[in-house]
Amino acid sequence: MGTGGQLVTIAAVLVGALTTHLTNHLMERSRNRHRLLTRWDDKKVDAYGEYVDAAKMRISASVRLYEARENLREDHRPEEELREDLAEAGRRWGSAFERVMLLGGDEAIEAGHELNKLVAEIDWQATGRITGTLEEWRERHRAAFRAINAFHEEARTDLGIRGSVTGDRHPERDLLLPSARQVPARRTSDRQASAGD
Repeated sequence: MGTGGQLVTIAAVLVGALTTHLTNHLMERSRNRHRLLTRWDDKKVDAYGEYVDAAKMRISASVRLYEARENLREDHRPEEELREDLAEAGRRWGSAFERVMLLGGDEAIEAGHELNKLVAEIDWQATGRITGTLEEWRERHRAAFRAINAFHEEARTDLGIRGSVTGDRHPERDLLLPSARQVPARRTSDRQASAGD
């Protein structure tokens, strides 16, 4: 084999080695990128889920306080304790939204800001910082749950999840509400006992 043949062989070996090295490098880089994206997606799923849960917990704490203040439900806990529960739910909600701000996509963050505004209004009516009728209270809840669905949509889009939580296949549902009644001041058995005195 002549010198030319040896050079061709050496060149082929070098090209093969470089091609193998480049292919391995690109595959490893792709694996690392996928691993990184998956890791961040997992954290985003946790952040989005925790935020929605915290928003619902704040709404729930607001409901308990509002219903106790408006005598819509008999609650044996003092109002101050219900206010503390609401404050704690607010702290948890704030912390959860910070994670959304750190990890979330732009549209999910904006949807979160819209939801935050509505949840704050529910909180404010529950604590008496703003006034409103029972129907306004319920409309605030409807708007908040529409905003939760909008947040879900943006979070799903950010995560690359196909499908939708709204639209033709998922019609809008109204709140499940008890009748708007006032808790009686005294029970019938209490009135009968006092009538017998």
